[in-house]
Amino acid sequence: MKVNNLTLEKVAFRKDQYPGMNLPEIALAGRSNVGKSSFINTLINRKNLARTSSQPGKTRTLNFYNIDEKFRFVDLPGYGYAKASKKDRQDWAGAINTYLQNRSNLVEIFLVVDFRHDPTELDQIMYNFILENGFSGIVIATKTDKIKKSQHGKHLKRIIEALRIEDKSKVIPFSAQDKNNKDLAWKKVEEILNF
Repeated sequence: MKVNNLTLEKVAFRKDQYPGMNLPEIALAGRSNVGKSSFINTLINRKNLARTSSQPGKTRTLNFYNIDEKFRFVDLPGYGYAKASKKDRQDWAGAINTYLQNRSNLVEIFLVVDFRHDPTELDQIMYNFILENGFSGIVIATKTDKIKKSQHGKHLKRIIEALRIEDKSKVIPFSAQDKNNKDLAWKKVEEILNF
């Protein structure tokens, strides 16, 4: 998919700050520093429209990225950042839940996990939430470039087992570094949006 015009349309924390519900939205959920922002940047061929950081917990707001006035990617705050205060963690959880339960134009949630590590208990909870709410359960497994190719099968198997994924085609191993499976990710987006 060729992207011509994209903007960071809104940065929101509360429901009254969200943009209108005129466009379909695909949300990205995942742990802090898992690569949600890098995933967006890679798909749209920008280095830093979506702000990335080596510091976990950077995305504390919901960031709405308008793609060609056709749809939005919504970068949700990362969960599971141990150094965040309890209040911050509760605030982020509240912001995520409010969004997920109040957007009738939300068409899909991608769970973003780190290919190098087994999914955490929080990843499992989020994945179950995604399935229970009728979404398809697509998993973007980032940072594949950090693992030797000979080890990819083993890491993929661990993700599939930890999340109890029945259809392994729903897991997309992905690398922002070498753009591995960028086209496949776009294909999923286009299928979801019927483009």
